[in-house]
Amino acid sequence: MQARTQEASLQACSCLRSLTWPSRSFLGSLTRQTEQFSQFHGEATSFEMHYSNQQLLQQSQRNQGSSWGRDINHALSFEERHLWGLRGAMEVLGLLRLEANGLTVTVALSVALAALLTWYSTSAFSVLEKLGIRHPKPSPFIGNLTFFRQGFWDGQLELRKLYGPLCGYYLGRRMYIVISEPDMIKQVLVENFHNFTNRMVSGLEPQPVANSILCLRDKRWEEVRGVLTSVFSPEKLNEMMPLISQACDLLLAHLRRCAESGDACDIQRCYRAFATDVVASVAFGTQVDSQKDPEDPFVLHCRRFFAVSIPRPLLVLILSFPSIMVPLARILPNKNRDELNGFFTKLIRNRIAFRDQQAAEERRRDFLQMVLDARHSPSCVGVDSFDLVRDALSSAARTTDPSPPRQPRALCRPLTVDEIVGQAFLFLIAGHEIVTNTLSFATYLLATNPHCQERLLREVDLFQKRQAAPDYRSLQEGLPYLDMVIAETLRMYPPAFRFTREAARDCEVLGQQVPAGAVLEVAVGALHRDPELWPCPETFDPERFTAEAQQQRRPFTYLPFGAGPRSCLGVRLGLLEVKLTLLQILSRFRFDACSQTQVPLQLESTSALAPKNGIYIKLIPR
Repeated sequence: MQARTQEASLQACSCLRSLTWPSRSFLGSLTRQTEQFSQFHGEATSFEMHYSNQQLLQQSQRNQGSSWGRDINHALSFEERHLWGLRGAMEVLGLLRLEANGLTVTVALSVALAALLTWYSTSAFSVLEKLGIRHPKPSPFIGNLTFFRQGFWDGQLELRKLYGPLCGYYLGRRMYIVISEPDMIKQVLVENFHNFTNRMVSGLEPQPVANSILCLRDKRWEEVRGVLTSVFSPEKLNEMMPLISQACDLLLAHLRRCAESGDACDIQRCYRAFATDVVASVAFGTQVDSQKDPEDPFVLHCRRFFAVSIPRPLLVLILSFPSIMVPLARILPNKNRDELNGFFTKLIRNRIAFRDQQAAEERRRDFLQMVLDARHSPSCVGVDSFDLVRDALSSAARTTDPSPPRQPRALCRPLTVDEIVGQAFLFLIAGHEIVTNTLSFATYLLATNPHCQERLLREVDLFQKRQAAPDYRSLQEGLPYLDMVIAETLRMYPPAFRFTREAARDCEVLGQQVPAGAVLEVAVGALHRDPELWPCPETFDPERFTAEAQQQRRPFTYLPFGAGPRSCLGVRLGLLEVKLTLLQILSRFRFDACSQTQVPLQLESTSALAPKNGIYIKLIPR
């Protein structure tokens, strides 16, 4: 027995000595020690079956003086120390295994996420190809955003040049089918209008704009459009003319000072102030003088409203992850947005409350009041009579509303205050930008085409002799060349050079399949610059719009205000503003190009088409 105990002790000592032996690598050492510990543990277990530790201790005490007893004591203390060391080593190995497993999971999740993002970044970009529609190659996440880095105007013309009158592109994950072929446009805007009633909305529109006729949808759009159509009748426009004339007087006073200085002036800046004054007076019922008092609260808030833009990194996120970012952008606090919406909304609500307390004969005859008068009225106008553009452009002499009589139909609910605010907001957007830019482009073209300006000045002088105080009717009848100049200006530089329609159901347009939910973009700019439809499209030629030329022109090739039932509702008022303003200015001044006049004109087109660096001309008193 003593021999067996001594043999086991010697084996334990040998094993324990090997456990402390240095190794070349930590992991290799731990592995070898673990294997040796397993072997030793089996032998130690057999050893404990015969001799308990207590017995060994007693034996060692009895033989304390002998060398064998000292070996046993040393072996046991050595064993205990290294058993604890091995136990720690095993725990370290366990942690290493856990860390290795955690790292594996992290790597696997990262790979899966990367694969998912890769799929997501391009998964929406196969629809146009399946439809057989040509388009530029989209980039992951952002689609063809970089294709329009110079603006949508240049991008639209390039699309038409490279891919033809039917093409497409992607903005983020949203697909656009672009059409600039007249027969296809007619199908979408008129013949198949029931399937293309709605405009595309992004979900980021300010709440007042979302309540405007621009963004309302389906049945509610039809009801509100029917009510508002009567507001833009020639009779109502004639009532609003004095308010436009008052704003013109303020503009003329400022232009007179510019002319007296002899310096070139940025006429676009002057027109912007004029448009602000008109919007304030006609749509919001308040008088301002933007030139004289640029710090007026209304003027400041208008300036802030049109200066709002989405930072490019945020735009990329919105386009890449619209289902997440659009709702998030709508609910997150936005102090600037809330202040702007609150200012204009409060202004309109206060005006409504004030006028409700006034007698009918005391109320100001402006756009706001006419909407208030019509808000409870049954609609007498049907969808078939909504196309005011056709009537406005087809006959300049038309002074009565051509809409056929119709049985009045009661509204499901009267116009709400929010919807009335929305129409004022729409007036702010369209009336400010489109009028400003149309006047600016017309002035530039007259200044750089003096022979056309001379003919127009003769017509203006003759008209002024016949009409000392022009009204709506005389403006429509007595200035045919001015009509031609404005029409050609809108052909070359259409401020609203693109607009959209959304397909409600799967359909076919001239053989092209269009899936439900697809957005069709009418490329007005490309249509107006098509040399097959408009010879020498870069040349300013008002003769394109003589009565004879218009009768011979192919339909749906001229769309500055859209076409069909959902065409521009304010076309009559917009043309009235432009004509009356040019008439008043040209009766007193002529436009001269100067060294600061930019030729050719550089454009910007982030939203509406506009001069990029202003319009610098000299005003010469007549």
